[in-house]
Amino acid sequence: MSEGVAGVVEPAPPNAPGGYAARGRRPLAHRAVWLGTAGVVALLVVLQVVPSTGLVNPDYLPPTTEILAALADRVQTPEFWVALGDTLLTWVTGLAISVVAGVVLGVVIGMVPFLREATASTIEFLRPVPSVALIPIAVLLWGTGMQATLLLVVYASFWQVLVQVLAGVQDVDPVASDTARSYRFSVLARVRTLVWPTALPYVMTGLRLGAAVALILTVTGEMLIGTPGIGKLLAVARESGAVPSMYALVVVTGLLGVAVNLLARALEHRALFWHPSVRGEVAA
Repeated sequence: MSEGVAGVVEPAPPNAPGGYAARGRRPLAHRAVWLGTAGVVALLVVLQVVPSTGLVNPDYLPPTTEILAALADRVQTPEFWVALGDTLLTWVTGLAISVVAGVVLGVVIGMVPFLREATASTIEFLRPVPSVALIPIAVLLWGTGMQATLLLVVYASFWQVLVQVLAGVQDVDPVASDTARSYRFSVLARVRTLVWPTALPYVMTGLRLGAAVALILTVTGEMLIGTPGIGKLLAVARESGAVPSMYALVVVTGLLGVAVNLLARALEHRALFWHPSVRGEVAA
């Protein structure tokens, strides 16, 4: 709010932190939370009603109450928590390797035009290869150990980070780049003051995408290879006919996905607190 001529109080601009546009976004955010919660509740109700009325055989789709009861039984066993720890360890390790390798190689390749041109076709050839196609190689090299699943996780999430970093490096302002060269900035100085601030939003996008992909491949590898973790418990429950327990573990993987997404978004907001998009969300 500001005072205009003759003491008339004028409203803040719509896009200002205190403007009516910013205030209007708060009810929209609350509405989104309530709608999301209502959607989850509606899904649980449908899963309860459909098998109970005989529309679907309860042997293949148990009611929500049975799934939640099986989940309560699972979380009381040490086996569940050991498996959850194994899954999280594989996920964190694979994601960390992917992010470090993707950022380093992305910056190096992106800053050297010769390397960018020489590797473009190779990247486009390898990136679409499904990670599950590497399962025979992974099993041959490491059997059912964590390293086998790590190969799938790193291969899948690495490309998510690398492609984003390459795009971020290419987005550096050419005028700023030429100015840095004219002032004879060292390579490290150019990376620190020019390339990294420009590429950081892309890095965080790659991290968010890679985190989700890494979790998917972690559970997939545990199911198909037999690496210890939630995925292996899910496969055992399926093979033994413990259908409610199987669905309970599916719920656990879904909750892990939500937690991973929230964690990635929190890290993104913390790292990009200076970025206009994040400052706009904070102001809202």
